[in-house]
Amino acid sequence: MKSERPKPLHLLCGRPMTRYVMEAVEALDLESTVVVVGYGAESVTKTLYEQSADPTRVDFVEQNVQRGTGDAVAVGLQAFEPHELDDDNFDLMVLPGDTPLLKSETLTELHRVHVNVGAAATLLTAQLEDPSGYGRIVRDGEGRIERIVEHADAGPEELKISEVNTSIYCFDRSVLTAALRKVDNRNNQGEYYLTDVIQVLRAAGHTAAALLVDDPNEVRGVNDRQQLAECEAVIRQRTNKKWMAAGVTMVDPKATYIDATVVLSPDVTLFPNTLLQGDCVIGEGSEVGPDVRLTDTFVGAGSHVQSTSATQARIGDNCRIGPYAVLNSGVEVASGTVTGPFYTSP
Repeated sequence: MKSERPKPLHLLCGRPMTRYVMEAVEALDLESTVVVVGYGAESVTKTLYEQSADPTRVDFVEQNVQRGTGDAVAVGLQAFEPHELDDDNFDLMVLPGDTPLLKSETLTELHRVHVNVGAAATLLTAQLEDPSGYGRIVRDGEGRIERIVEHADAGPEELKISEVNTSIYCFDRSVLTAALRKVDNRNNQGEYYLTDVIQVLRAAGHTAAALLVDDPNEVRGVNDRQQLAECEAVIRQRTNKKWMAAGVTMVDPKATYIDATVVLSPDVTLFPNTLLQGDCVIGEGSEVGPDVRLTDTFVGAGSHVQSTSATQARIGDNCRIGPYAVLNSGVEVASGTVTGPFYTSP
């Protein structure tokens, strides 16, 4: 896996955005994962390494000068031994690091299509009502992929194309290195586009295939704060559905905000306007809300927490906290405690 458009560590529901992409990749049980980092390389590397399911199978390579996606992949290939790059038995999957809604099932299907077709490259594409900003998939008269043209370089007719490139690919590893050498930077951005590899492979007589993603939202990228918020809403909905399926009661899921890092026990009840952030743990049978914000806070079993704000606090079993309580950082509330209203910890 190559993360080819590294960005700062934006948080989505308490977790770095790129971590969601890593989870989708880890579910495939790949031989190895290579992450290309650029801006904020040290921070990105440290965080992803610490949160990786198996750090021994992740390598990090730094792209010191950002010269385009083609250059990023060329830099990433440096993590492999020469004999690995010539091995016909391995495929290479390339993904951007800013598609947090991507599912592992889609990547599995992409590789299945790649193998069945016997393609040198297989693209994940999407049909968008508004394809502005995306590279367009140009097909020939027989419907075969001919090339990808970036939005900035597209002509009037090409801009009318609604099928777009998602920057997610599967390559035959043995032909990719040679194709990258033939890519130049004669374009409006002065960058080495990975997309140009498709035209190079086609010119050499290789096959390029495509898989059209069922849900275009799954490959939505994050380039600004609005897109970040939109993706966070989807992840929050997925998170709430997961916990309700596991036996958690949410009186109003639309007014319940749970970070992906939170752990909930069975038979927990969450009332409206509950916000659980960071590394919260809620014990079995506890009731939280309404109007509660907990950050990095532990709540024992059978406790009730109402109209309360707490940060890095620890609440024991069978407590009654609030309403209108404030628990300061580091406070420990003994089991069985009843604070009463308007309580503020020392």
